[in-house]
Amino acid sequence: MDGIDLGSASVFFDFDGTISLADTGMHLLDRLTGDAWHDIELLYTSGQIGSRECILRQWDLLPTHDGDVLRSVVAEVPIDPGFAPLVARLVDAGAEVTLVSDGFGFAASDAAGSVGVPVRTATVDWTTGELAFPYDDPSCPCARCGTCKQSTLRRAAADGRMTIFVGDGTSDRMAAPLADILFATGALARWCDAHDLTYRPFSSLRDVAVDLGLPA
Repeated sequence: MDGIDLGSASVFFDFDGTISLADTGMHLLDRLTGDAWHDIELLYTSGQIGSRECILRQWDLLPTHDGDVLRSVVAEVPIDPGFAPLVARLVDAGAEVTLVSDGFGFAASDAAGSVGVPVRTATVDWTTGELAFPYDDPSCPCARCGTCKQSTLRRAAADGRMTIFVGDGTSDRMAAPLADILFATGALARWCDAHDLTYRPFSSLRDVAVDLGLPA
């Protein structure tokens, strides 16, 4: 991809299904609750409830909120091997890189910490097992998300940054139309097709690196 000044770009990565090779929240729920979470997910994907309510209701289904137990289950989900190299090359090129995750939060925070970039996601008080949403946005027209990805992109654009978004799922739909450059896969790509939204397809983060003209 020619003509991109990554030094003036803010790059935002979804976590579940984008950096992780499967949705870590769904994996947790499948492993620890069986099928009980599916009805709640359907309410969310059909638009009957927002992601914040969905996340809270599914979190309450988990039989434990012990951090060691939950992290051990999440560790069963691989991380895209292209993640760390891509982030390193983006940072070297001068880009601002941020993870934005509308999920349980802790897995995305661990991934961001492993490569030294900021993350906007839910937080867990491991003493009480309570979830908090420090990056929701009551002023957003939606105002139902746990993490408002739309306001994150708007803030970067207001600062004069080129915005690049990389995502795959339902929670990325609000942010996708705001990105100057959108990389989409999975359900997000299908949604973009249905809504005639231009995007660059990818199957792995190596594809994103190649498309941005970075060493894969």
